Amino acid sequence: MMATNGKDDCGLYGDVSSVSADGPAEEATAGPKLQNGGTVHRGGFTFSPEPSFEDVRRMQAQFTDERDWNQFHQPRNLFLAMVGEVGEVAELFQWRGEVAEGLPDWTESEREQLAHELSDVLIYLVELAEKCHVDLPQAVLRKMALNRLKYPASKVQGSAKKYTEYKD
Repeated sequence: MMATNGKDDCGLYGDVSSVSADGPAEEATAGPKLQNGGTVHRGGFTFSPEPSFEDVRRMQAQFTDERDWNQFHQPRNLFLAMVGEVGEVAELFQWRGEVAEGLPDWTESEREQLAHELSDVLIYLVELAEKCHVDLPQAVLRKMALNRLKYPASKVQGSAKKYTEYKD
C-alpha cells in the first residue's frame, strides 16, 4: 500500500537538526555516558544524537516492508497498538508511588524493560505520524511555539494550572 522509500525526496521530512523550539541549541557540559547512550550533565539528561526520528521511521519502514506488514499497519491499528504499549509502560509504574528522576530505586532489569516499552511507544508513534503524513519534528516545533504562547513563563512560573485558568 505504501511506498516508504523516497519520502525525503518529497519534502515531508526536512532537516531540523539545527533548529530547536528555543532557538539555537546550547552547548552543555557533557558528563558520563550512560549505558543507554544518553548523557547526564549539569543541566540534566540529554538523548544521544542518533538515531533521528527520520532514522527511526526508515528502520521501522524497512522492518515492516520486509515482513509485508503494511497491510496491518493502518492508522487506527497503529494507534491502538501504541495505546497498548503505553499500558505496558503504565504497568511498570503501577503501585510504585512517586518515582524519583533517574529511577534510582529500579533494578537494571526494570530500567531495561522500561526502555523496551518506551521504544515500542516511540516506534508506533513515529509510524503513526508517517501514515498520517505528519512531519513530527516540525509538528513538535510548532506545538512548542503554541505552548509558549499559552503558558508564558512570567505568568505560569511554579504553577501547574491549565492555561484556561490563568487571568490576563
